[in-house]
Amino acid sequence: MFDREYDVIVVGAGHAGSEAAAVAANMGSSTLLVTMNLETIGQMSCNPAMGGIAKGQIVREIDALGGLSGIVSDKSAIQFKMLNQSKGPAMWSPRTQNDRMRFSEEWRMQLEAIPLLDFYQEMVARLIIEDEKVVGVRTSLGIEIRSKAVVLTNGTFLNGLIHIGDKQFGGGRAGERASTGITGQLVDLGFESGRMKTGTPPRVDGRSLDYSKMEPQPGDAVTSKFSYSNLTSSLKNQRDCHMTYTSPEVHNLLREGFDRSPMFNGRIKSLGPRYCPSIEDKIDRFADKDRHQLFVEPEGWNTCEVYVNGFSTSLPEDVQFKALRSVVGFEKVKFFRPGYAIEYDYFPPTQLTHTLETKLLVGLYFAGQINGTTGYEEAASQG
Repeated sequence: MFDREYDVIVVGAGHAGSEAAAVAANMGSSTLLVTMNLETIGQMSCNPAMGGIAKGQIVREIDALGGLSGIVSDKSAIQFKMLNQSKGPAMWSPRTQNDRMRFSEEWRMQLEAIPLLDFYQEMVARLIIEDEKVVGVRTSLGIEIRSKAVVLTNGTFLNGLIHIGDKQFGGGRAGERASTGITGQLVDLGFESGRMKTGTPPRVDGRSLDYSKMEPQPGDAVTSKFSYSNLTSSLKNQRDCHMTYTSPEVHNLLREGFDRSPMFNGRIKSLGPRYCPSIEDKIDRFADKDRHQLFVEPEGWNTCEVYVNGFSTSLPEDVQFKALRSVVGFEKVKFFRPGYAIEYDYFPPTQLTHTLETKLLVGLYFAGQINGTTGYEEAASQG
């Protein structure tokens, strides 16, 4: 099936992998993008948004260097906001709310338009190594594909483990299996690995919410965009987000489940991102606060699915549901799926050179969450 040697094989098609595959092929390298599911290229695994404070600048830098994140974000945006406009221009931060399905579709369309980029759907189980140099990959079906370099962008899939209360099961994302084999091989070769965790909120049915009780959060009256190119244009129509708040009642209901929370009962021991704490972590660490903001974000132009930003949690699903029904505007909420936490393998980036090539193996590069990154933008910039 693969009788040629590629210049570059990229493993994983999230934000890091998609950017890595695009830039390699656009610079003239024959490139193969291998992913476990071609239907989820560029998937927004958590919130349906790009940019924001300390992140919007990264998207524009990617765009200035020839990356595609800004173009994809502009083409799939449903709202644009320039944050921090009350401060000086150095603090302004562009942010788009995006259509999750359109974002993934646009990434695939952009990638399929690159002539030197090939695609293959399967799990990469091992690296092919000769004389301390990576020369390709071996898939779970035993197919060997040779290349001059391999870029690993595995996201949250390396030995991924999903937690909902006291339940846990393997997976790299809700509804998708974990990736196995690579961590063990790399550890055997002398690499140091660790575990990180991240979380996501419940997704709910927007038809069951009472938006009249919430504060509208419209986009900017005069919109801008991420990309400096003429391939995109500013939004003419936008969808509103909304804001509501937790309350002492909500906090007390959530505390009832703390003994069943993997965050507090020792089941999860991994490190998590500082800037994106779970709702139970916020209640525990900021016990003096009697409310926290919740941003109610539509998942796209034509879907009723809603992302509850600020309610990231791994509490039992019954606790999540009971507490969220006590939030103003959510009294009759219907769940599409509960929130969950996920643990996954990463490799401390001190094992890399400044080019992101590993120090132990020539021709092997790490990008994105395998290096412990948090957020789409940082992963994309590494890709």
